Amino acid sequence: MSTADEREYWFPAKRYGWGWGLPRVWQGWAVLSVFGSLLGFGLVVLAPAGHSIEFFVYVSVLVAVLIGICYAKGEPPRWRWGKRS
Repeated sequence: MSTADEREYWFPAKRYGWGWGLPRVWQGWAVLSVFGSLLGFGLVVLAPAGHSIEFFVYVSVLVAVLIGICYAKGEPPRWRWGKRS
């Protein structure tokens, strides 16, 4: 199916715009589920109304890690306009 030189991307590029779409392999889904679980944990432990600064820092770190994983395991990001005829 693929040669040794090809990379299997966990996160395909979006068809329109910049960034990544939903995962195409189980590893990407695992990353998203861990991200969602940790975000839910932060909502329970650091309820935003009581610890807004801590919650903001926590979510910022989670998002930075997710973006880093997408950069490392996803297609190279660039602006896309969909299929051009």
